Amino acid sequence: MEFQNLLFEVRDGVGIITLNRPKALNALNSALLDEMGALLDDIAKNEAIHVVVITGGGEKAFAAGADIAEMQNFTAIEGRTFSVSGMKNISKLETIPQPTIAAVNGFALGGGCEVVMACDIRIASTKAKFGQPEVNLGVTPGFGGTQRLPRLVGPAIAKELLFTGDVIGAERAYQIGLVNQVVEPEELLNKALEMAQKIASKGQLAVRMSKQGVNEGMNMDLSRALQYESELFGLSFSTEDQKEGMAAFLEKRQAEFKGR
Repeated sequence: MEFQNLLFEVRDGVGIITLNRPKALNALNSALLDEMGALLDDIAKNEAIHVVVITGGGEKAFAAGADIAEMQNFTAIEGRTFSVSGMKNISKLETIPQPTIAAVNGFALGGGCEVVMACDIRIASTKAKFGQPEVNLGVTPGFGGTQRLPRLVGPAIAKELLFTGDVIGAERAYQIGLVNQVVEPEELLNKALEMAQKIASKGQLAVRMSKQGVNEGMNMDLSRALQYESELFGLSFSTEDQKEGMAAFLEKRQAEFKGR
């Protein structure tokens, strides 16, 4: 598959997606979002890819937001269509079976922040900046910002950021729970790949079921969510990976998981 707005490579079972519109600070236009959605569909079916890392091309931005030049003259119907389509493509980062890691190397504003929040894990450069500044443009977030942000940082802090449009640095993002780690810029991709390789070395069926358990359970009451976890736990005992993992533990050796 050839892309106009993305770069993609696979290293040792880790897929690396780079948003590649650096002259536009990787602004999210319809073409980029559609390419990302199609790529994620392919990744979801690729058993050789265990983890996905997504980052931004260039040094200035992960993604500075949705493409304002494209949106400026939208009608209400066109705006809704853009939101629905973009949200569908971005949400695939959350719903594909593989864990996803955002390596945030600069501005992650508006739609860029929404892409970051759809990932399972977020690692930020010390130079990263986050925010949902849509109110400065007279619009609301359209790719999940009003929904994922409060789930990550709590409703009060989310409302502060959404209502003021403030942009925050990496340390503040770490303090409020928006990102998992903050590292120096030159360490960012290596740190993300190091974590990705660590995840890729585990029992992949268990990793994927764990992702499913969190995502599905967050939308249930606690009683049903705990029951769902028991179902996943029981299902894991039907796998070859479980047999190998427990045998390796008892035999004091490294497990060799097959993803079966």
